[in-house]
Amino acid sequence: MNAIARQEPFDLNDPALRARAVAAARGDAPFDMLITGGRLLDTVTGLIREADVGLVGALIASVHARASRIDAVEIIDATDGILTPGLIDTHMHVESSMVTPAEYASAVLPRGVTTVVWDPHEFGNVHGLDGVRWAIEAARALPLRMILLAPSCVPSAPGLELAGADFDAAVVTEMLRSPAVGGVAEVMNMRGVINGDPRMSAIVNSGLASGKLVCGHARGLTGADLNAFMAAGVTSDHELTSGADLSAKLSAGLTIELRGSHDHLLQEFVEVLNGLGHLPPTITLCTDDVFPDELYQSGGLDDVARRLVRYGMKPEWALRAATFNAAERLKRSDLGLVASGRRADLVLFEDLTEFRARLVISDGRVVARNGSMEATVQPLDTAPLIKSVKLPLLTDDDFRIPAKGERVRVATIDRPRFTQWGEAETYIRDGFVVPPVGSAMIAVAHRHGRAGGTPRNGFLSGWGEWRGAFCTTVSHDSHNLTVFGGNAADMALAANAVITAGGGMAVAKDGQIEAILPLPLSGLVTDASLKDTASAFADIRKAMGKIVDWKPPYRVFKACFGATLACNAGPHQTDRGVADVVTGKVLEGPVLEIF
Repeated sequence: MNAIARQEPFDLNDPALRARAVAAARGDAPFDMLITGGRLLDTVTGLIREADVGLVGALIASVHARASRIDAVEIIDATDGILTPGLIDTHMHVESSMVTPAEYASAVLPRGVTTVVWDPHEFGNVHGLDGVRWAIEAARALPLRMILLAPSCVPSAPGLELAGADFDAAVVTEMLRSPAVGGVAEVMNMRGVINGDPRMSAIVNSGLASGKLVCGHARGLTGADLNAFMAAGVTSDHELTSGADLSAKLSAGLTIELRGSHDHLLQEFVEVLNGLGHLPPTITLCTDDVFPDELYQSGGLDDVARRLVRYGMKPEWALRAATFNAAERLKRSDLGLVASGRRADLVLFEDLTEFRARLVISDGRVVARNGSMEATVQPLDTAPLIKSVKLPLLTDDDFRIPAKGERVRVATIDRPRFTQWGEAETYIRDGFVVPPVGSAMIAVAHRHGRAGGTPRNGFLSGWGEWRGAFCTTVSHDSHNLTVFGGNAADMALAANAVITAGGGMAVAKDGQIEAILPLPLSGLVTDASLKDTASAFADIRKAMGKIVDWKPPYRVFKACFGATLACNAGPHQTDRGVADVVTGKVLEGPVLEIF
């Protein structure tokens, strides 16, 4: 991990830069840039006031009375605009948007997002340490500030799944040595931490020893389990499940990364926070996962702020969470506030309801105007990410469960997202188990070349009636090839379309491919434009509506991508079988009894 990122925040302490800023602040030298005529949102007091702002290099040199200075190399007219700090996304995965980091940066910078905290565990799960190195290099040349975190759970549930790599404490420690890495990424193996598993304890302790952040994934934790998780050194959570869960975790003292990817919960969260009468300093905002069509149409963290305001949060609160609170969480005193001596990361918004960014400044340079990039975005060669799907073509029988006898009792995975064990009886026909009435099939095949690639099959209950099949290599978090369906023929057809494409997604129905999105880079992203990727992903969504009836908020398209997330409580299908992190049990196949 020898890649060197921008030496922030220490770059602002250059004596010559500080001396120039001091002289400009006194009035003895001109500013490099002067922003005049606008109003300033103070993210500490929440007040909006008239003020002009003078910049010297990457530093804010002066915040002063309107029209009191006119000496500057460049003057920007901010009339009728509201100046705020650049937005900070405290937890996200570039890979979820299915485009390259360069394309992602070009999408969010014009919307006012100047800093993101990226957990590249998707690339890590596929390519190992080389994937994280690639992410560091990809981020280094971008005008979007990307603070990377060291993936802590590769795989997320050791022994229950097999990813493309295995990150132990030694690997995490090596990543943390890089100045580009800001801490340990979301610790998802909650049970391992709570039970004092030596592997997870060593990983968390490596983060503590580094003095950097140790971020969490505390889904469903309460009482003694939550206390144990936090006592180990984990300090944040974004996996909130309800307003009561938000209240409990605020009271417990966790930093909250309030995420926009679960919109059905946001109004409840706003009601809880409004009921407090103030915004706790431990509330930050994050996107977590933004699909390409959502990113293209609505944006990133700006969209989270917009929706929170729509649900009744004060705009000043949403912006404080997305700026000052976030900077405090990251221990970045140079960010999050428009004040003399801070970093010149600024956004000029047209309003505080739609959050349309007229101008975006990063490190004292204009990077975007009126929704369009002005700064150069330099992509990194993507050749190291290709050929990640190491699987032969599959047959219909790979998606059937052989058995001898007449009738059979099988285990089922009941309910999307909040799974539980179930059982069903069915019969055997022509040497194969017939899926139980009302069930769907799921199959996961190891695709990283570290083990055999024969699919492990299971049955889903509560997922509706499937009239076709869906295959994806975007399958959290080991990203093995995952297929859902109502019949083996369509499942094989969809799987082979994805294998041939080198990764991605495909929908099959009645022996035809209805839609396909090739993702040949890591099986996760494409080097196509965001516009084209969004269009292809929208076609996948539309095709999915033809083969299964969704029932929000849990039986939704997005649930397909987390159905293999074995670190969460309850049974989950993985490339090893049906796995349960609570019991440690793995069923290689769902057959329990033949009679």
